[in-house]
Amino acid sequence: MYPPLAPAGQLAEVPIGDVRTEAGAIIPNVTVAYQRWGRYRVNEDGTNNVLLVEHALTGDSNAADWWGDLIGAGKALDTDHWCVICTNVLGGCKGTTGPSSVAPDGQPWGSRFPAISVRDQVSTEKQFLDALGITRVAAVIGGSMGGARTLEWAYMYPGVVGAACVIAVSARASAWQIGIQGAQIRAITGDHNWAGGDYYGGPAPVTGLSTARRIAHLTYRGEQEIDERFGTAPQRGENPLGPYRDPAQRFAVESYLDYQAAKLVERFDAGSYVVLTEALNRHDIGRDRGGLNRALADISVPVQVAGVDTDILYPYHQQEHLSRNLGNLIGMAKIVSPIGHDAFLAETRQMDRIVRAFVQFLDPEAVDSKGVIEYYI
Repeated sequence: MYPPLAPAGQLAEVPIGDVRTEAGAIIPNVTVAYQRWGRYRVNEDGTNNVLLVEHALTGDSNAADWWGDLIGAGKALDTDHWCVICTNVLGGCKGTTGPSSVAPDGQPWGSRFPAISVRDQVSTEKQFLDALGITRVAAVIGGSMGGARTLEWAYMYPGVVGAACVIAVSARASAWQIGIQGAQIRAITGDHNWAGGDYYGGPAPVTGLSTARRIAHLTYRGEQEIDERFGTAPQRGENPLGPYRDPAQRFAVESYLDYQAAKLVERFDAGSYVVLTEALNRHDIGRDRGGLNRALADISVPVQVAGVDTDILYPYHQQEHLSRNLGNLIGMAKIVSPIGHDAFLAETRQMDRIVRAFVQFLDPEAVDSKGVIEYYI
């Protein structure tokens, strides 16, 4: 039987029941939001053409928006061959259960929403696939937080995942990453409107979320790119070199960061930002698995790794570490760009080549040659 998938490109929500977190908390009545593109196909041998795409921290299930140059007919993730599915992560604010969702008592979860890990995000997604009746996927692919989820998929469910493409992430959070991400959390929780996480129904901690985004965005972009774009130029019509400090008189780079902060505040929930950032701080493929290198060596799923040469947040040496220790490495790619971490989203031509090489390994023609027995349109 084919799964009851939503119409292509439309947001849908699937109830998956209770979720038990790695730390032992219970989240009842969880709902997972997702979108899909392309026809679902399952073959006589039980394999299918599902590609599970994992979004980054402030992304969502609309992968055709933030990775639109890669998803579609004839593109690297060719929807004429593949059924691309992307969920909104547990703890998010775009349809999947998170701090802003309504709890069983009819009130927002707020501060009562448990802390979660990347493993919790993955096990929740597995429950989602089980609820749809999808027992295997051809591959999982993702960058940044999505890359951490992809890596955990490969470790946790080797019988489900055919292959994995892990982009711009590390085997565990480094002390530097925890520190910079912890500073972002403190910016939000230190906002007087945070109200211990129970601000829903009142003013949101906009100032704190804006500050967190400014800090984060500087780690998403490359130092070279930022300096070449802005240097020490003042914002047009403003003078940051006056006799007294005036927050209304900014350098151009400050105006740019203000703009990025305002855009995030319009579309993202501060509670989800805290929960998901904390999950990234807990990322550690080797925890309770014999250490990093042992855990990576135990991954039998074929894995392709890619990184960005100017990445400040997840430096390229961290992807080199993955490539040296993974049990079944199929390839290593470097994205060369002044952009930094966000290059996996912005450098379309390079990402196109990397993703095409990965799906070539998967052999899309094999889907058609093995005898398709079910279609979903």
